[in-house]
Amino acid sequence: MALFYFASPELMAFGILGNLVSFLVYLSPIPTFYRIVKKKSTEGFHSIPYVIALYSAMLMIYYALNKTDNATLLITINSFGIVIETIYISLFIAYAPKKTRVSTIKLVVVLNIVSYVLIVGVTYFFIQPPKREHVLGGINLLLSFIVFVAPLSIIKKVIQTRSVEFMPFWLSFFLSLSAVMWFFYGFLSKDVYVAVPNILGFFFGIIQMVLYAIYKNCASKPVEELKLTEIVKGTPEIYPVNSFPASEDDDTDENKKDEDTKDKKMDASDQV
Repeated sequence: MALFYFASPELMAFGILGNLVSFLVYLSPIPTFYRIVKKKSTEGFHSIPYVIALYSAMLMIYYALNKTDNATLLITINSFGIVIETIYISLFIAYAPKKTRVSTIKLVVVLNIVSYVLIVGVTYFFIQPPKREHVLGGINLLLSFIVFVAPLSIIKKVIQTRSVEFMPFWLSFFLSLSAVMWFFYGFLSKDVYVAVPNILGFFFGIIQMVLYAIYKNCASKPVEELKLTEIVKGTPEIYPVNSFPASEDDDTDENKKDEDTKDKKMDASDQV
């Protein structure tokens, strides 16, 4: 059957390996969502990475369906991605505070529904094959670059804090491995829209693993040395707000309360 026909055994092998590694990458946020469900709170976590991942999987399936050659292995892994990311987003919405829940729902509606339907409608009715494949490939290429550049904020955080807490080694490793598999899949299938972005993905993955080796045994900087905006900015998984150390103003207020308490005790003793 054409559905299971591949131009070469090597292409099939890299496609299957890419599916297996990407499967592990998709499952990597499970500890995060276990924590969210257990605490019944999203704390300081962001929904944007999961919404973007869902959007990327949806577009990649539409691109794969419009390819002239066999794209079964692109469809299988991205179908799984749609299912798992939908579960993640649903859990996030269920346990998020009202303001965050509303903003997440708005983002899903705008990006995953309105934008997606618009792209499908315009490309299906106004762009004919084979040009449609190249237009969709270009859109996916741009989105892939955005997704792969996102780790720059994590790299900056690791250097600033001298801590690899926000950059688990195995996640970086499997992302790099996934990029290698999909690069060779794209290279062997002569699909530039799959091969090219994974070069960037592999490059950033190697940087993350090198930084992990450098900073894994370093004493991290105290969190108070960094501005709150530097800690929160661009980070998909961050500390809850209430876990940050008290500020100097908070210390001042506590000192005032202690002094007031002492004064009240002294007044009470004078009255006795």
